[in-house]
Parts: sequence; C-alpha cells; structure tokens
Amino acid sequence: MRNGFPDHSAPADLVIRGGRVITMNDRQPSARALAVRAGVIVRVGSDAEVAPLVGPATRVVELRGATVLPGINDSHLHGAWLGTMWPATLMEQLAADPHEHGHGAEGPALAALDTDAQRREAILRTGELLASLGITSYTEPGLGPGEDAGPTGCFSGAVLETYAALAAEGLLRARVTALLLFGLLDGPSSADDFRRGLAGFPGPAEVPGWFRVNGVKIFADGIPPMGSAWTDEPYAHGGHGALLVDGADAGEREANLRAMIAAAHAAGHQIGVHATGSRTTRVVTEAFAEARAGDGRDLRHYLIHGDVLHPATLAAMAAAGVGLNTQPGIAVATAPMLAGALGAGALEHAWPVRDALAAGVPLCLSTDAPVLTPDWRVAVAAAVTRAGVDGTVHGPEQRIALHQALYAYTAAPARQDGAEAWKGTLAEGRAADLCVLGADLREVEPAALPQVPVTMTVVDGRVVHEA
Repeated sequence: MRNGFPDHSAPADLVIRGGRVITMNDRQPSARALAVRAGVIVRVGSDAEVAPLVGPATRVVELRGATVLPGINDSHLHGAWLGTMWPATLMEQLAADPHEHGHGAEGPALAALDTDAQRREAILRTGELLASLGITSYTEPGLGPGEDAGPTGCFSGAVLETYAALAAEGLLRARVTALLLFGLLDGPSSADDFRRGLAGFPGPAEVPGWFRVNGVKIFADGIPPMGSAWTDEPYAHGGHGALLVDGADAGEREANLRAMIAAAHAAGHQIGVHATGSRTTRVVTEAFAEARAGDGRDLRHYLIHGDVLHPATLAAMAAAGVGLNTQPGIAVATAPMLAGALGAGALEHAWPVRDALAAGVPLCLSTDAPVLTPDWRVAVAAAVTRAGVDGTVHGPEQRIALHQALYAYTAAPARQDGAEAWKGTLAEGRAADLCVLGADLREVEPAALPQVPVTMTVVDGRVVHEA
C-alpha cells in the first residue's frame, strides 16, 4: 500500500531512531525516528512516538545522532552505460585524450552491450554501485530504437527490454524511469523518424513501482564548449551553432523541433529536451508553453542541462511549468570552457539554479553519470559551494542552500517522475526508500559532504546496502 495508511498497532519490520530525520515533507520537516512495515513508512515522529511499534522481530537501527534522508533519486543517469565504464568517467577520459568526445567515445573501460547477458551484467553492476551511494531511484534519459545501430548498445531499445525483465524478476536494486529515444544520443534526429517512433514503438510494459517508460528524449543541440549549442551569443570562432534536428536551414530545423515537441505532447508523453544554448533553451520553452496551452495538461516537461538560461527564459519556464534538470558537477567543471567558447559574459547566465528557484522553476539536480561520478554528495557539494575540484568558485551568486539541493535530489525528482504521491518524502503511507548517512548534516561543512559515509540504503523497505 502506497497511498493508504496501514494499521498503526502492528509491530514494524524496521525502526530507525535516535537521529535526525529530514523528511522533505513540509507538514513535518524533521523528526527523530521512523518505522517501516511491508515496504511502507508507517510512522514518523519522536523516539517515544515510534517506540510502540518495536516488537520482538523488529530490527532497530540506532542513529546516534546521524541523518536519514529520503532515498536519493538521480534524475539523469545513464545506468547501462555507467555499468560498462565504472570506475572510469567520460570527463576523465576527455582529460586523458581531449580529442575524444561524446557518449559514444570508446576507451579501455567501455565495452559494447551486444547480448542480454551483457546488458544484465551492466545494469546489475550499476545497481550495486548506486545502492552503496544511497540512490534508490534513477532516470535513464534516452533508450530506444534511435540507438539500435549505435556503436555501444548502451542506449538501444534492447536495454529497455532488459530493464523490464530485471524489474519483473525482482532483481533491480533501484526504481528506474526511462525516456524513449528516436534519434542518436548526442547526435542528429529526424522529425519523420520521431513521428514514426511515437506511432510505432510503445516500449515495454510498466512494472509498477520498479520500471516505467515515462516519456521521450529529444536532443535539440550539442554543448557550448564544442561550439554545437545554438546560442544568441556569438562563438569566439564565429557563428551561433545550430540545432541537431534535421532541416534545410535554421528556420526549418526550428519548425521541426517545435513540431516534434507538439507531437509528443499530443501523444501524452512527458518530454525531456537536451537544450544548452541560450537560443535553444528559449525556443524549447516557447514550444513547451504552446503545447500545454493547447490542452492545459501539465505533463512535467523539462529542459535537460540548460547551460545558458536568460532571465526571460526562466520566467517563461516558470509560467509554463517547465522544469530544469541540471548538473552542478558539469557547471563547475566546464565553466572555463563555456567562457572560452562564448566569452566571460555568458557566465552571467550559466547554470543559474538559484535564479531558477527564485523564478519558481521546478529544479532537479543530477549527475549525468558516467559523464561524471554518480556520487550525489559531490554534486550537492558543488551546488552549495559552486567550487570545482581545484577550489575555484564559478558563479557564487548561484549557490543554493543545502536543504534546497537535497530537495532537488529527492522530492523534486519524484515530482518529475509523476510519483510524488508515493515516494520522495518521508511520511506515513510513502514508500520506504531511505538513505542513512553517518553524520548529522547540521555539523558538516558542505564541501565535506562527499566524505560523509552512506551507512545504509533501504528500497521498498528492504536493506540493499549496509556499511
């Protein structure tokens, strides 16, 4: 039961007490203890309020002042690809060989996923890794027939089928949401192919609570450092970049992009659009607003990355209910490259997460692993400090508070998933997805968060990691 309230008198399976419970629930922001029964949270409150639910078979975990969070939801993480690369990351490969780029870059840690056995191994390896980090949900942002002939197999439609099978067999250690992909990952797409995909590729059936295809992914442009984002600002080498969508000229490409968004919305799909340049983010926001105005449905559409966002675009996003899914680690790692490509002035509007929140834009933070490490603690520290690994601060005016960053990794992604009614917060009747940390976060400097251990991860009431 996820939306109901179970019998309060029966003993709990698990009680966690004696610490700081950060609920992300406005009605009860914090507590000292919680109790779990049959995969559901049945009580949140003081130690004394939870004590009656301790029975002879109840497992009791003493926090000794440490912290419990809702399970972490990495809302943009390439799970199958991560399983082939870890412990390497793409940024590490780029640092070693700057001539390699893109999700398809091959290296010593990247193997093709040609068989179901290989796909299973990669996904299960990622599940084990994410469990050790307190991650209980994630979004695979782009799997489908557009990549069936891709060089790695990490993003193909077959990966969707493997996920569905693992979920049905009860083997997943995290809940997975997926977006369909009808073009190339980080590459061009055709409006005609997109329409055919919408009409003829339904994707595998949902496995309730564990696997769901939630919508579609569109790659609108590339990235500023490569000169492939579509921008209002001119590049240092000249030009403004272009959209990745097919078309004879800029006008036709934009018209095709808008038509793709309109078609996906009409079909009832949530849409996540990779959009990084200032012109792309503006045009995509306009297209989202136009699609929603046609029927009033809020399908939780969102921009992915949003490297350059001007204030007017943020205001338009908020008005249309368009979310932003961005990566603090990428912001601090690539700010110098963005400035080199578009000029230092572009940094005034680069990854403006604080301004987005102030404007009322729904904000999710994520890692884009294995582009960067899947360790959410590193990403949260970057969002709060805006400091890179060398200590250089990029855009200090866009720092956000620790609670805001944690919300963007828990409750906000649950909303993006359309699942806020049953996960993402710690409240009675919600799924027992928990991340237990080894310290009181009130006593930890944000920069030191990555050193705070994850001592336990619970998914659906089941302990999947324990240090």
